[in-house]
Formats: sequence, structure tokens, C-alpha cells
Amino acid sequence: MPFYEENPKDIKQADLVVAVPSYNEAESIGHTVEQCSKGIKQHFSYLSSVLINCDNHSTDKTRDTFFSAPVDVPRIYLSTQPGEIGKGSNLRNLFVKARDLQAKVVVVIEADIKNVSPHWIRNLAEPVLKGAGYVCPLYLRHKYEATLTSSLVYPLMRCLYGRRVRQPNVGDFGFTGRLLDSFLDSPLWTESVRMYGVDIWMTTVALNSRLPICQAVMGAPKIHRMKDPYAHLSVMFQQVVRTIFDQMSIYSNFWLQVKWSKPTSLFGTDSHEMETPLPVEVNVSQLHERFLQGFETYSGIWERVYDQTICPKIQEIRGLGLQHFSFPTQTWAKILFDTAKAYQSLGEGERVSLLDSLLPLYLGKVLSFVKKTERMSLQQAEEYIENECTVFEENKPYLAKIWE
Repeated sequence: MPFYEENPKDIKQADLVVAVPSYNEAESIGHTVEQCSKGIKQHFSYLSSVLINCDNHSTDKTRDTFFSAPVDVPRIYLSTQPGEIGKGSNLRNLFVKARDLQAKVVVVIEADIKNVSPHWIRNLAEPVLKGAGYVCPLYLRHKYEATLTSSLVYPLMRCLYGRRVRQPNVGDFGFTGRLLDSFLDSPLWTESVRMYGVDIWMTTVALNSRLPICQAVMGAPKIHRMKDPYAHLSVMFQQVVRTIFDQMSIYSNFWLQVKWSKPTSLFGTDSHEMETPLPVEVNVSQLHERFLQGFETYSGIWERVYDQTICPKIQEIRGLGLQHFSFPTQTWAKILFDTAKAYQSLGEGERVSLLDSLLPLYLGKVLSFVKKTERMSLQQAEEYIENECTVFEENKPYLAKIWE
């Protein structure tokens, strides 16, 4: 779809594009673009640069705040048409414009980050200038922050594509302009990609581009405005997981050849002192209750979809009770593999039901992770996750067998 554009300085070329996607972010976007501008000036003054706000037709003066912020870099404002929403829609407009600008490096920073700083721009852009194709940030996270990534996205993506990218769907990234055609020409552009699925979609396209991948150590947590982690869980879960499953079909010739994962290079390991992640509270009783509720609604789907050894194991987990709750990683990996395979042959309505049925099992896996790691340090919890990823990789032959 065509997009609305304001380019007051008539910028026609930029080596470095720093973009801030937004939807009604008037309260935060001014600070974000100011810090981005400082990062550009401090580290990349020798490059032609532009700041782009790729917006979702905001109604709260996001555009006005973007243009009035005290910055020293030319600005371009892009917006979707009225009624067209989703971060993916914003980013698609960005891809088109960045290609028109012949950008060599593109950095994307979310609008609502409270603690963004100039060195973040350096950490995401400099590896690209040194030859990286795609850069994922590595933020400091509490062990119970972003459990969808820790329990599902990271181990599954690592198992599939063979690269250890710890935060593949974090929302901020840097990438080479050479990837713009790959993004714009991707055969997959679904409702999920237009919304919450766009971050993992981009990383998957990059992983399959054969370009070098890098992780940038940010040395800090990523602090957003406060959000209820369960407010949009069902929608986000559906869109992220279905995007992964959709791309499994597209890239099966690649991932079926991958046997084991390899480390991913790090940038910025010695640049800043590490901060402390913010505390995260977990309601284990709520997780347990939602896990148990799944049996009432979804047992029939589980029996149809999963290997015959899985459902007895799930029933065994159900009987453990909260105090002794444990969800074996091998069982969880096979559940995801079976779900991914079943997803490919279903219609849209059945796919929604299938992924809805996976959600309570995911919450059970999160509960198990919390129980296993409650006395662990952050480093020990990370080592636990790494061991879980190894279990996924050890069981990949099962996925390859059922897939083919």
C-alpha cells in the first residue's frame, strides 16, 4: 500500500537510516529520537544520515513531537494509511524508503524505550559497517523477563537454523541495506507479520540470507513503559508462533540440513559496565491454573496431534501438583515439533485452535522453568536455558523424521 511521507529537507540519499516505529507514542518519541540523533552525531558524523519516524497514523501528536524534538539530523516522517495498523506495516514502509535512499545501514529502535542511549546506535550500526549483515541486541534481562523467547522462540530458532541468537525477536536491530530486497521480496507477508510477528520474521529472513549475523551487547536492560505481560499474550503468542511455523515451511530445505548450532559473534563486550535488570514478579498459581484449564478445553486436540507418548506424559505432569511441578524439556520440544508439523496441513480456523491449545502447555513450561530456577542466579538460569536448547538440538532428528 502507498504511504504518506513528509520529507521537509528533501533528503534523497542516506548512508545511515535510524528508524523509530510508532503508534501513539507522543509521550516518548521525543526522547528516543533525541538520543538517536546524539548517537548518530557522536559515532557516525562522517556518514550521510537521516532519522525516520515510521508511524501508524497516530492521533496523539506523535508526528508533531517527532518534528519538534531537538535533533541535529534531517528527519523524514512516514505513515501508513488510516486504518492500516501494525509494526510490520510501519517497517515495510521503512524498507521501501530505505531502499530509495540507498541506505547502507539501517537501525531500528522502538519508540517507547525509556533508557535508550547514544551508544546503542553505535552498537547496532558499527558491526554492519564492519561486515555484519544483521545485528540483534543483547539486553540484560531478568531471568523471568521475555519467557516466550527463553522457553520457545530461542530454543526452537536455534535448533532450526543453527545460530545461537539469544534475543531474536527483541524489537530493535541493525542490518545492511543488502537485506532490504530480501525483506521486500519475501513470499510471506501475513497478518501476523504485519503485527507482532515482524521481529522474528526479519531475523528468520536474515538467518536464511547467509549473511554474517552478530549480537550487540547493550550492557543495560531495555526499559519500556509498564505493560501487563498477560494483556495481549494470546494474540502475541499466536502471531509469533505462527510466523515461525509459516517460515519453517518456506525454509525447510535449509533447516533440514542443519544438525547443530554455532555460536554467534558478539560486539561491544568491553564498552560499558553492566547494569542490573529490573525485578520481575511471577504469579506461579496463575500459571498453574491456566495450565490445568487447558485440559478441559484442549485434550481432544492434543490426542489428535501429538505422538502417542506425549499425552500420557502431559497427564503425568498434571498430577504433580504445584509444589513438585516439572515439565521435561524433551516433552516440550516434541510438543512443539508435533504442533509445527500439524500446523502445515490445517486450514486457518484449525490453525487458530491448534495454537490456542499450545498456549496452556507453554504456560506450564514457563511454570516449570520458574520452579527450576527460583534459587538460581541470572548466569545459572542462562546456563539452564542453554542446556534446554541442547535438548532441542538432540531431538531434532525426530522433527526431521515427522516433517519428511
